[in-house]
Amino acid sequence: MADFYQILGVSRDADADTLKKAYRKLARQYHPDVNKEPGAEDKFKEIGKAYEALADPETRARYDQFGEAGLGGAAGMPDMGDMGGFADLFETFFNGFGGQNPQGGRTQRRGPQQGDDLRYDLNVDFKDAIFGQQREIKIPHLETCEVCRGTGAKPGTGPKTCSTCGGSGQVRRATRTPFGNFTQVAECPSCNGAGQTIADPCVTCGGNGVKQVRKKLRINIPAGVDTGTKLRVSGEGNVGLKGGPPGDLYVFIKVKNDSKLKRDGVTIFSEISVSYLQAILGDIVQITTVDGNVNLKIPSGTQPNTTLSLENKGVPRLGNPVARGNHEVLVKVKLPTRITDDERKLLESLASQYSDKNINSSSGLFSKLFGKES
Repeated sequence: MADFYQILGVSRDADADTLKKAYRKLARQYHPDVNKEPGAEDKFKEIGKAYEALADPETRARYDQFGEAGLGGAAGMPDMGDMGGFADLFETFFNGFGGQNPQGGRTQRRGPQQGDDLRYDLNVDFKDAIFGQQREIKIPHLETCEVCRGTGAKPGTGPKTCSTCGGSGQVRRATRTPFGNFTQVAECPSCNGAGQTIADPCVTCGGNGVKQVRKKLRINIPAGVDTGTKLRVSGEGNVGLKGGPPGDLYVFIKVKNDSKLKRDGVTIFSEISVSYLQAILGDIVQITTVDGNVNLKIPSGTQPNTTLSLENKGVPRLGNPVARGNHEVLVKVKLPTRITDDERKLLESLASQYSDKNINSSSGLFSKLFGKES
C-alpha cells in the first residue's frame, strides 16, 4: 500500500499546517479540471484520500498504528462528481480542506454511526496452522461507557441542542475572493458538527460516550490457514456511536516456519538422505510428518533426487479439512568419499558381474547406478 505521508511529500511528524500546505499545492497541480494528463484524476483522488486520513488527529493516530487497514474505510475523498468543478477547487484553497460537500463544508453524519473495524496480527505455529486451534487474545477496543450509556453526559443530565447552529451541526458564511463570492457550509465550531453540546460531561469517558478497554477473545483458527489468511470476527471492532452497530475484528495470520518441513499451499515438502546401499537394495526409513513419525519405503534402485509421495499427509484444504494434500519427500543419496579395501573388493566383484555390459570398474558401476562418476 502507498504511504500517505509519501503521497503528500511530508515527514511523519508534520504538523497540521504543513499537511494543509502540501495538500493545497498538490491539489492545485493534479485537479482534473486543470491537469489533463493521463492519471491526473487518480492522483488527485489519492492525494485527497491521504489528506483526509492525516488531517483528522484521531484518524491519523489509527493510521500511524495500524496503517491503512486501521482506517476501516474512514478515509477517502468524495466522488469527483461531488467536487463542484473548477470553482470549488479554489474554494478549497481559500476555505479549508478534506471531506467537503459541494458547498465546501465538512459533511457530518449526525445519526447512528457504525464503529471502526480493527486489525490484529496473530503469529501461529506451523502445525497449529495445519490442524487448527483455539487461541485467546486481548484486544484494545472502544466500548460504550456504562456510566453515561453512551450519551457522554454526566448521569442525570443530557446533551442540549447547540445554540450556535440550532442543531444542524453546520454554519454558513459568505467569502469574497478574486474569483467571485462563495458560500461556505462549515462544521459548527461550537458543537464540532454534532448539533448538540454537553454542559456537564461524564467523568468516566470525558464526554466521549465511549472508552477504551482490553477485551479477551477466544479465536477459532480453522485447519489449513496460511500466512495472509484473514479471519473476520463479527461485531468485535469498536463500538458504534449514537447507537450504531459495532465494527468487525480482522485477524491476519502469519505462520511460523518449521526447521524440517516446508509448505506450499496444501503440499508439504521435506528431504531425506540415504546411503548408496539403501538406494540400491531398498529400505524402510522413518521420517517426520505433520502427523508425527511414519515409515517410508525406499524402493530398491532408487535414483538420487527421486521424489516419493505420501498421500493425504499434507495440509487440509481450508474450509474442507477432510481433503488433504500430499507430503513430497526428496531422496538424497549419500555417496562415500572413502572406502576400505574390503569394500572396494566387494564393489569390484560386483562390477565384474556387469562385464558383458562393458562395465569393468567400480567407477563404471557407480555411473550406472547413480548417473555420474564416483
